[in-house]
Amino acid sequence: MLYGKNAVLGVTGCIAAYKACDLVSRLVKLGMGVDVIMTKSAAEFVGPLSFETLSGRRTVVDMFDRNFVYEAEHVSLAKKADVFIVAPATANSIAKFAHGIADDMLSTTFLASKAPKVVCPAMNTGMLDNENTIENIEKLISRGVHIIEPGCGRLACGDIGRGRMAEPADIAAFIEKLLMPDNDFAGKTVLVTAGPTEEPIDGVRYLTNRSSGKMGVAIAEAAAERGAKVIFVHGKLSVSVPKSAAASIAVSTTAEMKEAVLANIAEADCIIMAAAPADYRSESFSKAKLKDEKITLSFLKNDDIAKAVGEIKGDRKLVIFSAETENLRDNAVKKMISKNADMVVANDVTKEGAGFNLDTNIASLISRDRNEDLPIMKKTELADIILDWVLKL
Repeated sequence: MLYGKNAVLGVTGCIAAYKACDLVSRLVKLGMGVDVIMTKSAAEFVGPLSFETLSGRRTVVDMFDRNFVYEAEHVSLAKKADVFIVAPATANSIAKFAHGIADDMLSTTFLASKAPKVVCPAMNTGMLDNENTIENIEKLISRGVHIIEPGCGRLACGDIGRGRMAEPADIAAFIEKLLMPDNDFAGKTVLVTAGPTEEPIDGVRYLTNRSSGKMGVAIAEAAAERGAKVIFVHGKLSVSVPKSAAASIAVSTTAEMKEAVLANIAEADCIIMAAAPADYRSESFSKAKLKDEKITLSFLKNDDIAKAVGEIKGDRKLVIFSAETENLRDNAVKKMISKNADMVVANDVTKEGAGFNLDTNIASLISRDRNEDLPIMKKTELADIILDWVLKL
């Protein structure tokens, strides 16, 4: 599945434009978000409303449309794309792409996008075999554009030969393979914890921390994309629970998180403890809101979930996180050894770009025989690097 991935689909003026509706439906069923850009010629064959109904998103046709919240749309869609598809792609559109012509929303966005590009030609056999079209397609291939060859059969013009747009099922399968090149966790079950826990103090207050859960979500999504069955145990998140998780268990307190983890550990091949469970809980709890002018609280130490897992993990791999403010490596190594973990992801939360509730992180990866300091990067990128390390443990 491709949950969290986004496709930009360009539809050009060809009778095969109706097939693009089926393609949108298939991509959405794979979990993708789909933004459609139509040329004005394409809109003569299929109405924008058809694509908006299937994708749930606004279809762009007019480059100078003012009916949207302002943003340089050709740039925003280009950045949004995990893959850029043009299906059907006419000879005219292919010529534009090959020669860098940007005179409408589709060609402008295509030129601006750095995402992998997939072009699906559809045209009369004579046009397809024309030396100009052949040269333009070869030029796109030389630049890394993926071309899905058209099929043979009866064409709309009555001719029989090559030129039919590839079937939507085949295009969707190609996209899935393109965006999920690794299936190296197939057959594995990965248990991921994420987010903070909450320890109640009274009827309205609780003790927690600044964790957002973004790192754990990124790991869960990456593991699922690489073929793993994911069991996701989480506290309160600032982002959505990954739809790709086979099981999602919401908890509140650290004790609840421990119970959920231990209840599912037997099924796991690897446990990645990316959550930030509260280390302490209030010794007493008041259902009523505490209103005294001076309140004194006593705290008790919570059970260490990672240590509990380390004591019973057997051959399973245990990855822990270590958020530090000083002596990063020494503290991380001590934590790894004391909890019988196989690997620790350590980060200095005082560094800019490495704190809580950010989309980026700066991490040092440490195992029993390896260590590596990584530069600042998106948490989604770090997630895959962590999984690469897990495979080598």
